[in-house]
Amino acid sequence: MSTRATRPRGALERQVLACLAIADHPLSVGEVLADLDGDLAYTTVMTTLTRLHSKGALVREQVGRAYTYAVAGDARAMGSSVTAQRMRRLLEAGDDRAGVLTRFVAGLRPEDEQLLTDVLAATEHTEHTEQR
Repeated sequence: MSTRATRPRGALERQVLACLAIADHPLSVGEVLADLDGDLAYTTVMTTLTRLHSKGALVREQVGRAYTYAVAGDARAMGSSVTAQRMRRLLEAGDDRAGVLTRFVAGLRPEDEQLLTDVLAATEHTEHTEQR
């Protein structure tokens, strides 16, 4: 039985992020692999790091022919980035974007609805200012 079949969705990404979050320096694929428990392939860890980098959760630096990876900011920002990317993928996977967004907003608590309104207003203001 493969390790992947028993691992909950997103668990490996969370393990890799946690590993990098506690490291005192950027880590190579091999170092992350050594820090993680389990029977993971080098390519599995490398793919996970590459995906997290493409999501903006990690920064990487080329060292020789390889890369080292570190979290791209504080842990809270990193978690927000990964969650936002996951939400975008779910939204893009469906056919009824308006329906999904309408149901999502309708299910928000009043304070979250206000927060969303404030974020949208701030984003609109920033975009308007940048267009000048």
